[in-house]
Amino acid sequence: MPETYLQTAYKDRERVKGLGARWDPERRQWYVPAGRDLTPFVQWLPAEDRTGLPATTQPAATAVTVAAKGVGLAELMAGIAQAVAQAYRNGEWVRVEVVKADAKRGHVYLELAERSPGGDLLAQARAMIWAETANQIVPAFERATGVVLGAGIKLLVRARPNVSPQYGLSLVVDAIDPEYTLGDLEARKREIRTRLQREGLFDLNRGLPAPWDFNAVLVIAPQGAAGLGDFEAEAGRLQRWGLCRFVVAHSRFQGEGAAAEVRKALVEGLENWKASAGQALPDAVVIIRGGGAVNDLAWLNDYDLARAVCEAPVPVLTGIGHERDSTVLDEVAHISFDTPSKVIAGIEQLIVRRATEARASHEFILQSAARAVQGARSSVEQVHAEIRAGALLALRDGRELAARQFQFISHQSLLRLQQARHDLPTVLAEIATRARQGIVDARQGADRHLTDIVERGHRDTALERDRTRAALDQVAEGARRQVVEARIRTEATMREIAGQGPEKTLGRGFAVVRAEDGATLTGVDAARAAGLVQIEFRDGRLPARVRTEEGSEGR
Repeated sequence: MPETYLQTAYKDRERVKGLGARWDPERRQWYVPAGRDLTPFVQWLPAEDRTGLPATTQPAATAVTVAAKGVGLAELMAGIAQAVAQAYRNGEWVRVEVVKADAKRGHVYLELAERSPGGDLLAQARAMIWAETANQIVPAFERATGVVLGAGIKLLVRARPNVSPQYGLSLVVDAIDPEYTLGDLEARKREIRTRLQREGLFDLNRGLPAPWDFNAVLVIAPQGAAGLGDFEAEAGRLQRWGLCRFVVAHSRFQGEGAAAEVRKALVEGLENWKASAGQALPDAVVIIRGGGAVNDLAWLNDYDLARAVCEAPVPVLTGIGHERDSTVLDEVAHISFDTPSKVIAGIEQLIVRRATEARASHEFILQSAARAVQGARSSVEQVHAEIRAGALLALRDGRELAARQFQFISHQSLLRLQQARHDLPTVLAEIATRARQGIVDARQGADRHLTDIVERGHRDTALERDRTRAALDQVAEGARRQVVEARIRTEATMREIAGQGPEKTLGRGFAVVRAEDGATLTGVDAARAAGLVQIEFRDGRLPARVRTEEGSEGR
């Protein structure tokens, strides 16, 4: 049987459409598809197409008599139910949005709606999935999509209209297409992703430098969520040790308006951070929630929320709680983790790595300081040895110079004495003829000359002695200057070493364990062997005893 075209007015368009008629845009006329029962459309059929139809289906004007006006409501509803059942005996695939879903005694009761792209309500209806059918199609749908049948998801269902005289119109669902739901979720994500990429925002947060260390973190999570509990169990331990501080802002992650609440918590948390936390910005923002159905994630696929994450001035770390599925937030975040536990584990690993590096640097500083002290000590000892050697050498040279001068003076004195002795016989011979008085005068003159020679020798000896003492004084003064300069260099070296000491590292909450003699202990065995130890903090030391087991102490 070919299509049957109807004769309808504009006001009848919704009625014939509701009964299953289709619109032909070329002929601009409604028609009944081939094979469909024409009974519900009898009042719009051409006269030649009404042949053989029940009399009760003729237009109401021909069936009304003066004796009986109209029909009962039950009769009308029964007629509508029959017409609807005949028109949709095989069901129809319908696109719907679930407003509410309840399960009672195995049956699933739904409230469905259709909305315009702007969110305006176009249609709504009640629907049910009978228990026998629900036991087959609902688990299959949830396994295929990972989505729990509930409010907020869009479905493509095969439904048969059902009209009850007591309860009115409802839909009976006997099939659900999982591909449509998955496609709708992915299409929403794809639309947000494309818009962010077009606006140049998609990679903003991922392009920020990764935190070098974690000292303070803003956490956004639902209040009382299991994922937050797992996160706080480890975060509390880090916070108790003063390694990292966590500030939690609570927000709903499901339901109408959840995305706006998360965005508000993110924006206000960053704006208020300086006033509440005492610093300009945290090292990172963490967005976490516990596990749940995939359709719970749909509330987070929101453009405004994703844009707020992209434009966040610090790296955003996500741990939404799904390993198989992800949200747009996971795609635009700086780093995405599967679960909240993995987020805190990543933070803890970086803190441990920085602490290990700090400890290695501390050991390196100690070793460098020890080497510098040893080098300075060696330099001081070397300078001292050089000064001592120089002083001894100068003293030896002075003594040798004095000895040489004394020998020279003695030699000159002897030469002059020998010369005088050599000249004396000649003089005596010359004056032999002179009078005895001349001999006496000559002898007296010789005595005066000898006295002069002796006095000159004494003066020369005293002069050389003074020169030797001046030389020794110069040597001693040079030695003192070198000792003072060496002391100044040593003190400068010690100040430089002290300036690079471990105080800064101790200020971060670390401690140095030493034995009673002050030696640094770097291992468990060394601490056990020491027994009594001292723990050095930033502001002092505390004595301690190493306990090897319950009730006993290391010796």
